[in-house]
Amino acid sequence: MPLPQPAAVAMPPGAPAQLYPLGDAAVVVQFGDAISRATHAAIQAFGAHLARHPFVGLRECVPAFTTLTVYYDPWLVSDGGQHPPYETVADTLRALLATVGPPAAAATTNLVEIPVCYGGAWGPDLDFVARHTGLATAEVVARHTAPDYLVHMIGFAPGFPYLGGLDARLATPRLAQPRPRVPAGTVGIAGPQTGIYSLPSPGGWQLIGRTPLRLFDAAWAAPSLLHAGQHLRFVPISAAEYARTQQHEP
Repeated sequence: MPLPQPAAVAMPPGAPAQLYPLGDAAVVVQFGDAISRATHAAIQAFGAHLARHPFVGLRECVPAFTTLTVYYDPWLVSDGGQHPPYETVADTLRALLATVGPPAAAATTNLVEIPVCYGGAWGPDLDFVARHTGLATAEVVARHTAPDYLVHMIGFAPGFPYLGGLDARLATPRLAQPRPRVPAGTVGIAGPQTGIYSLPSPGGWQLIGRTPLRLFDAAWAAPSLLHAGQHLRFVPISAAEYARTQQHEP
């Protein structure tokens, strides 16, 4: 049986969420077509509502910039094959969407401070970002550490936070040729976004600094230090402070 086709996802402000299938065991709930704090709040509110009111067969909910993807067990939600699974889950989600309350105000106490040693070996592209933006390196650091950032989603690699709130003056294109290995903890800029490499990996972001904190460890009870919905602030530290507090593998 062919899967239902995705609904149109161009959504004017205030439009209801759109649903469409992702494979044969997931439904994407789209809340908007642009990254915004209002869209993020709606995603978080519905995710919390689903956690309080789970349906039989619900496996996992994964938030992204404009969507919440709901994974399910097709056999369980179809009651042993008696009902079409996608339609069953979609109907359930539409009913839940109609009962979810307004997004709660963000908690001001949920602020994580991320120490960062900027420039030098820890941020080899800081000088390029300064030249590209026409700012002094000290001004780049000042502007990067000024905002409180919102963690919109975790993706690309386990524990990698995609952050909203970067000063528009700091937007810088990605590298033309990605590096084969970026160390864990490295803070980068790519276009209008900033983020932190949680694990050693290839990457094409402009590298401006590095945090001594470990962002991901599979042995932790909660493997990721950060999660969607948190707020964080970057705090500049010296090379000596970095060496004294670094948690990464050599």
